[in-house]
Amino acid sequence: MVEGTGEQIVGAIFEFNKMHGKNAGELIRELAGGEKGHLQPFNSNLFDQIIEESNVNHHMLQSLIRKMQDEGLDVQETRNPDHYGALVHHLSLIRNKRCLMAYVYNRAEVIRNLAWKVGLKLLELPEEIQEKLNVSEKIYFEQHAKALESYMNEMNLELNVDMVPPKDPYIKVRVLDDVGDDIILSDKAAKLARHSMHFLKRTDAEPFISRGLMEELTG
Repeated sequence: MVEGTGEQIVGAIFEFNKMHGKNAGELIRELAGGEKGHLQPFNSNLFDQIIEESNVNHHMLQSLIRKMQDEGLDVQETRNPDHYGALVHHLSLIRNKRCLMAYVYNRAEVIRNLAWKVGLKLLELPEEIQEKLNVSEKIYFEQHAKALESYMNEMNLELNVDMVPPKDPYIKVRVLDDVGDDIILSDKAAKLARHSMHFLKRTDAEPFISRGLMEELTG
């Protein structure tokens, strides 16, 4: 329990809350330390520890409030050790919740951008990116991509290509890895062998470029 003068109690709550939020702080530092727009592997171990810590905070908060109610005390007005103990757990719970939400939200923002920059199919994502997503994030990507694809089909628009208006609808590309024979494009079938060069519609080439299978030749 927290006891002492008003100033001492506030200081103790602040320090105790920092101790309780240690794992959450570490999770946010990990998020902030990564390169902007890039994902690190989902830290399931630390994430689950924070969830468990939050469950303990919630249980202790409810227990202390029930104890005060059983003693016939006014929970809103009473200022005793049980009140300050409940306050510590309440503040710790809020801190953990905000950190978890920030971690999930910022990763979701990067995942949404993958659908625009890389492709609408999970298997189109490079393996090193897929390995960094947990199961929920993979489902989220697929659902977001499906909604985006459905909208584009309905409107007959390709929103995930030509983010900058092109000067020419055709571009010259070099194939960086074997894509296959008789690949069906919008206006023809092509053999996309490694190191071969082609003059393709930008909308046909963009998906291969975003997956690292082609590069645009300029100049």
